[in-house]
Amino acid sequence: MTASQGTTGLILNEPLLWERGKPGRTAFSLPRRDVERKALDPRHAGPGPDFPDLSEVEVIRHYTRLSQWNFGVDTGLYPLGSCTMKYNPKTNERQASLPGFAGAHPLLPDELCQGALELMAHLQELLAEVTGMDAVSLQPAAGAHGELTGMLIFAAHFRNKGEKRTKILIPDTAHGTNPASCALCGFRPVALKSNERGVVDPAVVQELMDEETAGIMVTNPNTLGLFEENIQEVAEIVHRNGGLVYCDGANMNAVMGIVNMKAIGVDVLHLNLHKTFSTPHGGGGPGAGPVCVTRQLEPFLPVPRVVQEGGAYRLSQDFPLSIGKVHAFHGNFGVLIKAYSYILSMGEDLKKVSQLAVLNANYIKERLKDVFHLPFDRPCMHECVFTDKKQQAHKVTTLDMAKRLMDYGFHPPTIYFPLVVHGAIMVEPTETETREDLDRFIEAMRAIAREAQEDPERVRQAPTKPKLRRLNEAEAARRPCLAG
Repeated sequence: MTASQGTTGLILNEPLLWERGKPGRTAFSLPRRDVERKALDPRHAGPGPDFPDLSEVEVIRHYTRLSQWNFGVDTGLYPLGSCTMKYNPKTNERQASLPGFAGAHPLLPDELCQGALELMAHLQELLAEVTGMDAVSLQPAAGAHGELTGMLIFAAHFRNKGEKRTKILIPDTAHGTNPASCALCGFRPVALKSNERGVVDPAVVQELMDEETAGIMVTNPNTLGLFEENIQEVAEIVHRNGGLVYCDGANMNAVMGIVNMKAIGVDVLHLNLHKTFSTPHGGGGPGAGPVCVTRQLEPFLPVPRVVQEGGAYRLSQDFPLSIGKVHAFHGNFGVLIKAYSYILSMGEDLKKVSQLAVLNANYIKERLKDVFHLPFDRPCMHECVFTDKKQQAHKVTTLDMAKRLMDYGFHPPTIYFPLVVHGAIMVEPTETETREDLDRFIEAMRAIAREAQEDPERVRQAPTKPKLRRLNEAEAARRPCLAG
């Protein structure tokens, strides 16, 4: 590389506010009092609130410096595979902050929140159109919550049929929360090993599928970044044995406007609006995990549901087979607004979003596969997975290379996931990254691969440029410092 994006820059330490403040400083002036000053009642007064005394400029500098320690997609390339950390157009934030939405109380009667109810009804229609499914619930709060809702629908469906089914097939390329979601609903997860191509083998499904099996939970595209090419055959086997197909749609960013989920045999699908539909979910939330179902399973969707009657919208509980409420009020409404704004602003270009996401991932795969081991050398979807196999001879690990990438000014990608790939390095560039930015990332990765051969100790000691150096991660996990 001719010039690294990473630099030491002007790195400022920041003490705690209580260490910085001095008695008597203030950031504002109170208006003149028109009442007498009164002492606190000594019977109820303690030592008083422990607020630091700070000037206005100290407060501003404190929070500005803390913000400068952060790294996000607004800062630079964020290749965090498995969780689509895609760019969030700022217009979405503007729509979500409109006073009529942001200030609406969740207990408003239906007649006073027609706009919000209409938005929810239309968003459900749009998500059904994008996925090819028949009906949608917006209640679930995030992906795993969507999985739980889907499994509750599975259980309600078989209970309504009078069938006792106890098992769910879960491929090793599915997301890690899938087994927990099915176990919470009374099903036993049955592991299903993927084949040499990294996808589900119909023959294995045929062998495991019996009258006690409720169905399969498949992630498509899966966590290897590969499309489940046998999904229709798998679905036919499951349906022939009376089971249902659940699809984890966390990776929908690769197939929007391209794959009709119902047509390929999916009965229940959850979406991560906080990934695929641009709403940011860094820092743990908030999220939204709508569940899409076929007409057969629509009666089991959570309540209340938005219905339209006589030109007006209302929330209805009148669905006797429903699994009930799974979230307080009506889901994370602010996230729903952002996703709705994104879909309306993109329109038919949603398909192009997926095409560019897949193009970017395949470009990185092809440019790096000569220097990093590629366990599945075939066209990928939105993400590609490498390993540290070529670097192990020099005692350089995936973790070492991820740390070294920080010195080059890039946030590390996901590492050691998916678990089926030893030493995995998962790269997901998303659709908004330019070729120039992708080339800079590729150059940095190639430079690190050269260093692993020529100067492995340098990689093992990384990072050297960020504010904090290599940390003792085992000690941090055992004895975390929570003081600030």
